[in-house]
Formats: sequence, structure tokens, C-alpha cells
Amino acid sequence: MTGRVVHFEIPFDDQERAHRFYAEAFGWTLNSLPEMHYVLATTGPSDQGPPSEPGFINGGLMERAQPVGGPVLVVDVDDIEAALEEVESLGGTTVSTKQAVGEMGFAAYFNDSEGNLMGLWQNA
Repeated sequence: MTGRVVHFEIPFDDQERAHRFYAEAFGWTLNSLPEMHYVLATTGPSDQGPPSEPGFINGGLMERAQPVGGPVLVVDVDDIEAALEEVESLGGTTVSTKQAVGEMGFAAYFNDSEGNLMGLWQNA
């Protein structure tokens, strides 16, 4: 398990407004994926994938809906099911189990011991 924060998600109420805000405020490149109801946010140099230099992560914007009501950090793991078992053994709770994200990998959400919503990512 890498345990590294590799992604973030920021919910929006108005996609165009959020797109304009993050593009203009921080210079992020935002690419809408309408079929996934998601907007990829590139925050630094990238070659159509992970960051091409150290020191930053990319993320996404998504429509505000349960369970994502506020920003979420996403942690890379080798095995989502094992990570969720560990989370629960330490006082966290599973919010959503492992789900495929296209052919890229798998995601899940959990609440940590303090009630914060966090995400998990497992590469395909």
C-alpha cells in the first residue's frame, strides 16, 4: 500500500461557475467528461496522466451529491477491500464499497475515525 494522497475531489453546485473559478483563480486545466459526470482537474504539468513533476496532484470536480458534500482527499492503496477492513478495525466506516471507474481502476469512500469522508483508489 502506498498510502499516498494521489487525487482530490471537489463538489460543485454549478459546473460552469466552478470551472471558471478554478481555471481563473489557479490556472488549472479542466476537462469535462460528460459520460462520467466528472471534470478532470490538472493542477500542473501532466502528460495526459499523472503529474510529470513532483510536488502536486491532480483531481476532479463533481456534482455535489451524497456521499460527497465537501472536498475529499483520495489515498492510493494496493487492495481496496483490505484497506476498508483496516479502516473499520481502526474505528472508521465504509461509505461505499469498491466500484470500477471505467478501465482506469477502482474507487471507494470511507469515513475516518473523526467522521471525515475520504476516498480510496486502486489502479486497474
